[in-house]
Parts: sequence; C-alpha cells; structure tokens
Amino acid sequence: MNTLLKFVPFSAVCAVVSAGLALAAELPKEGKYDFTSCSSGVVNAIAFSETHSAFAIEETGATLSNPPGGMFDHGSFHCVGLRTMFEGKLTQTGICEATYPDGGKVLVRITVAPDGNSATREVVAGTGKYEGSVASGTITFIRPFPVLKPGTFQLCTHQAGTYKLK
Repeated sequence: MNTLLKFVPFSAVCAVVSAGLALAAELPKEGKYDFTSCSSGVVNAIAFSETHSAFAIEETGATLSNPPGGMFDHGSFHCVGLRTMFEGKLTQTGICEATYPDGGKVLVRITVAPDGNSATREVVAGTGKYEGSVASGTITFIRPFPVLKPGTFQLCTHQAGTYKLK
C-alpha cells in the first residue's frame, strides 16, 4: 500500500498536462491558468523488492477552472503510465489524451523527475486550436482519499501556472 501511494503523484501529473490544454474561444493566446483536476484509476503492480518494482496505471478524470469558464475548464482526460524502480532509482513516464468541449484534443508526454515532486511535459500532438500549445505550472495534491478497492486510487489536485498557444 505504501508503494502504491508513492505512485499516485504520477497520475496527478498526467492530469496536469492533459487537463492543461483546453481553451475557451475568448481567452488570449497566452496567460495564467488555475484549475482543479480529479481522477480515478487502477494500478497494476510488480512489487519485486524494496529496490525493484514496476507499476502500470490507467486513469480517467476531469477538470474545472477557477473561475468557471477559464482556461482548461471542463476537460476530460485519459492517461496511461509506467513507474519503475531499479536499484532504488525511480523513473516515471506517461501519455495523456485530453478532449475539450470544442472537440479539440491534445496528446502529451510526461516525464517525472526522480524525486517524484516535479515533471517535464511535451505536447506531442494537438488538433484544432490546441496544435502547438504549451503549459507549465505547479501541482498541489488534495488528499488523502480512502482506497475503495485494492489496486485503485482517487485523486484531486489544484494546479496553477501559465499557457501559450501557437
């Protein structure tokens, strides 16, 4: 269980990146965002030892901006990811797809830092006005949430930062 909780921040980062690329028509080409993201998912684990493990995750979730109608409002996302620990060294990567009310989508690659507290993100592809979008910011985890069933998780985050459209 303790190992599972160490994995959950990766899913939040998936949410950050995939939720972070929606855009209402009247918003400027660049600016600040502030939103809450909530998701749930499943974790499949290989807990080989304290220094060797692997976890695959799949999650879905949604976002609400603050204030309503702001950047990244009403996005739905789906993420898949992999976390490995080999000889005590952590790696975490993931891919997220987000869909927004205007029908646009983005595909984002996420690489989490070895300490698990930060991440880099790269927009791999976008459709419509989301093509070429970039965003970065901070994540605050809102937890704990009880585990409803072994191998699952529920997570909300508060996220704020900046965005820029092509």
